[in-house]
Amino acid sequence: MKILFVCTHNRCRSILSEAIARHRAGAVLDVRSAGSQPAGEVHPLSLHYLAQAGYPTEGLQSQSWDEFADFAPDLVITVCDAAAGEACPLYLGNSMKVHWGLSDPSKIEGNTAEQAAAFSACIAEVERRVDVLAQLACGGLQGDALRTALAEQGAK
Repeated sequence: MKILFVCTHNRCRSILSEAIARHRAGAVLDVRSAGSQPAGEVHPLSLHYLAQAGYPTEGLQSQSWDEFADFAPDLVITVCDAAAGEACPLYLGNSMKVHWGLSDPSKIEGNTAEQAAAFSACIAEVERRVDVLAQLACGGLQGDALRTALAEQGAK
């Protein structure tokens, strides 16, 4: 199953999701991430906390969803509120869309411990949702059955 994680700037939550999904479910999920208005660089703390959690960070980059016109994802997962309200490009029109609505750990302006806790919580939530998604993909669910199953698992 081909998945495109979308967040406006493609520098934190969509990057976390891509790295985690690729590592935990790369055998059943072909994953990418993109943004409608990419920042051009991955947030440094995203890379730091992914590496600290044991996830590879090589090749992660902030890029536009325009670069994926030929990717044709089966599922587009928006991970931030801003991207959820944006109109996706026409070439994504046939893709099923699901919204995960993750809190943005890069917005935490507290001390290092508070930032670490926010990233840790976001990573744990993405891990949980990716594991559910991988199980559903292995079961061959598609279309409305997949959307219903994702909703029932709290990964909508």
